[in-house]
Amino acid sequence: MTDKTTPAGATAARKPAAAQKRRGWDRGALGRRLGALPTPVKVLLMALLVLLLYALPLLDLPILSTPDTDFGAVLFTVASYVLVALGLNVVLGYAGLLDLGYVGFYAVGAYTVAVLGSFQAQLSWWMLIPLAVIITTISGVLLGAPTLRVRGDYLAIVTLGFGEIIRLTALNSAWLGEARGITKIPRPPSLELFEIPNLSWDGFTAFVDLDNTTKFLVFGVADQAPYYWLALTLIFLVLGADRMLRLSRIGRAWEATREDEDAAELMGVPTFRFKLLAFATGAFIGGLSGALFASRQGFINPISFPLLLSILFLAAVVVGGAGNRWGVILGAAVVAYLPERFRGFEEWRLLVFGLALLLLANFRPQGLLPPRRTRRVQAVEEELDALEEGTARA
Repeated sequence: MTDKTTPAGATAARKPAAAQKRRGWDRGALGRRLGALPTPVKVLLMALLVLLLYALPLLDLPILSTPDTDFGAVLFTVASYVLVALGLNVVLGYAGLLDLGYVGFYAVGAYTVAVLGSFQAQLSWWMLIPLAVIITTISGVLLGAPTLRVRGDYLAIVTLGFGEIIRLTALNSAWLGEARGITKIPRPPSLELFEIPNLSWDGFTAFVDLDNTTKFLVFGVADQAPYYWLALTLIFLVLGADRMLRLSRIGRAWEATREDEDAAELMGVPTFRFKLLAFATGAFIGGLSGALFASRQGFINPISFPLLLSILFLAAVVVGGAGNRWGVILGAAVVAYLPERFRGFEEWRLLVFGLALLLLANFRPQGLLPPRRTRRVQAVEEELDALEEGTARA
């Protein structure tokens, strides 16, 4: 006798996936089409995208530009948030460690540049950046060594305390400038090579404005575009390192630790060592972003590093999709750019942002661009639910 149950079950298992494709847009279709393109075409498209990103402050597109704020400064803020989000994504998205005090690493990097660059010493900028990331990485190891033995809510509370301890220490320490802060922080060394004219717009008609130019690699006060270019270059470098880590044995160990730490331990993964490495890596990137922030501002004080900043960093990762580097980039851009784009609605900005988070939590709980593993798990769960419903009806 032929068993008719198995083919029927297989057909039932295939139906939900097909129905899901019919119900909505196939999210992987665009990726598959781009992946099928010839290599020279993909390289050309990537080069055009990179060129567009670098040209954004010069193009000053009417739809994207911020009429109430300098567009170059907004782009630097977005790039700074993206850099921080990439670092926090290593801690939260890859290793599954909830860090509510990430602003502490951001502040350590900024204060290292400020203290050693103008307040207690006058080191060159080329020495300050390596020192900032080294000191921030050491602070990540010192914080992680005693605290990473706890999990979940306890780890979140400890890291929250770390962020506040850094701020209060800067507020009450004379050698850190106390409440008055630190001024005359050194800027990146300038290299004036040539001038680039900007575009001006009359409605949607563009023309080259020769009177409004940007001096290439001149880091001053009036023009913020060179700071954005510097931050964008560092983002590309961090993305390359992030990809290599994600695909390495370290990335697989982080994923195993995030999914089930006890099971990973039983399989021989030294979870504490890899969690400490994730914490140090996140601290490294956070300190780098803080150092750039201090160099661009020229002045910092404890008010520059409130707890709200940590919450915004965390929101960028969660909104974009923890564990997906492209998702956290999108989330950071949304969190940093939208408040500046709609600054005219200043009284309602927080309300709109709160409503957006509420809608996202209900309709996209995994973020705007969740990682592939999350989508696969969700698809399997939907298929299992459909099978259970079919069994119950039968």
